[in-house]
Amino acid sequence: MFKATIGLEIHIELKTKSKMFCSCLNDPLEHHPNINICPICLGHPGTLPVINQEAVRKTIKTGLALNCRIPSFSKFDRKNYFYPDLPKGYQISQYDFPLSKEGYLNIPVFDQGKNTREFKKIRIARVHLEEDTGKLVHDKDYSLVDFNRAGVPLMELVTEPDFSSPQEAKTFAQELQLILRYLGVSEADMEKGQMRVEANISLRPDKEEGNKLGTKVEIKNLNSFRAVERALNYEIERQKKVLESGQKIIQETRGWDEKKEITVSQRKKEESHDYRYFPEPDLPPLEVRPEMVEEIRSEIPELPQEKRERFKREYGLSGKEIEVFVVNKDWGEFYEKAMSELREWLKETEFKSEVEEKEFLKLSRLCLNYFLTDLLGLLKGASIKGEDFLITPENFAEFITLIYQGKISSKIAKVLLEEMFSTGGDPSHIIKEKGLSQITDESEIEEIVKDVISENEKPVSDYKKGKESALQFLIGRVMSASQGKADPERVKKVLKEKLAELEQNL
Repeated sequence: MFKATIGLEIHIELKTKSKMFCSCLNDPLEHHPNINICPICLGHPGTLPVINQEAVRKTIKTGLALNCRIPSFSKFDRKNYFYPDLPKGYQISQYDFPLSKEGYLNIPVFDQGKNTREFKKIRIARVHLEEDTGKLVHDKDYSLVDFNRAGVPLMELVTEPDFSSPQEAKTFAQELQLILRYLGVSEADMEKGQMRVEANISLRPDKEEGNKLGTKVEIKNLNSFRAVERALNYEIERQKKVLESGQKIIQETRGWDEKKEITVSQRKKEESHDYRYFPEPDLPPLEVRPEMVEEIRSEIPELPQEKRERFKREYGLSGKEIEVFVVNKDWGEFYEKAMSELREWLKETEFKSEVEEKEFLKLSRLCLNYFLTDLLGLLKGASIKGEDFLITPENFAEFITLIYQGKISSKIAKVLLEEMFSTGGDPSHIIKEKGLSQITDESEIEEIVKDVISENEKPVSDYKKGKESALQFLIGRVMSASQGKADPERVKKVLKEKLAELEQNL
């Protein structure tokens, strides 16, 4: 048996107006090649780079969110290597003095032995700042270079080799993406190349003691969470077979072939000395002052794990329910605004404080159910922030109170919500305009019940014989006859009374 040791290197394109060292637009949506370029990002002789302050701040913010230490001194370095899409022939990066280091991120892991969900601490070696390369576009007989991406601010996060399974690596990448989006530093869209994962993996026999690691292999081209997990699983099996056959693992860089779902050898793995790092002569060192760090720290919003804990505490939601709102931040904001309205509405009632909290949790459950089923069903995958989404959190909260108070039935609720979705109207106004008010007058319900009893002799007979399902059938017929407007509880009460009267008259 072998034990896997995994570390990740993750590149993230930062969301800034301009590139890292020039004023060219940082526009990931630009589809025309070689538009956002200038002599600086093309590396023309005699040009001088200027540091993008916003990129520096966003890198420090990310470091703080990941519990990193922010050194007071940092600098940029030249990393020398030659690729067709690297116009200068070197990359401006950071080597020995990164902007942040020695952090960690706790990720949830499931302990099968204990059957419990626990947290595992993944150490982060560093988060540093550099510039991105251009992009190669390959055809059958030639390759073209698009330099629009060259010089875009690129943040690199390097973990310690703390992962012991592909699932843990995937979970870390997913949690990191959420944090980046909550911070607003990057969209981190893996399909668009805004977040790119490289994995380092080595295997060693289980019986070996100490911290000695096996031969490290790097895997590139991981552009989805699925690819991260599958590539690592494949590489574990490949290395096992090599070691079991008595051969040695070669230290190399391998690429992930998405179609064949295999890793393929690309080149011998470079060491740090191969890049011939030296301080960037055209850029001054950076002094990171404590007051600047504290100012950036104050800008950090509530992060995913804090939000999970708060949603459980405040709204009584479970893990999977919470995750829906954590992953879909817009949904969470809509739900919270609606719940805030419901809290205010509840305060105006005459409940005692301890009862009020119980009723609030009932409203929370009602709001959750109608949001996740009916409302998302109407959205059909569209954005809740889109122009076509017309329901406000305030109107949705009012809609929930109408159901909670029994003023509308579940059938009418569906009709009402569809009308709100189409028009954006206030629920009370729609009820009045469309005549959707609940029938609560028992005399009116009694007339409908009499008609249903007279038209359904067999179910009435079945009920007399003790079949409770017959009563539910009759309730359904009354609700149908009232077009869903009758109060179901009053319907049940009147039905039982009329059926009892029938038996007495026999």
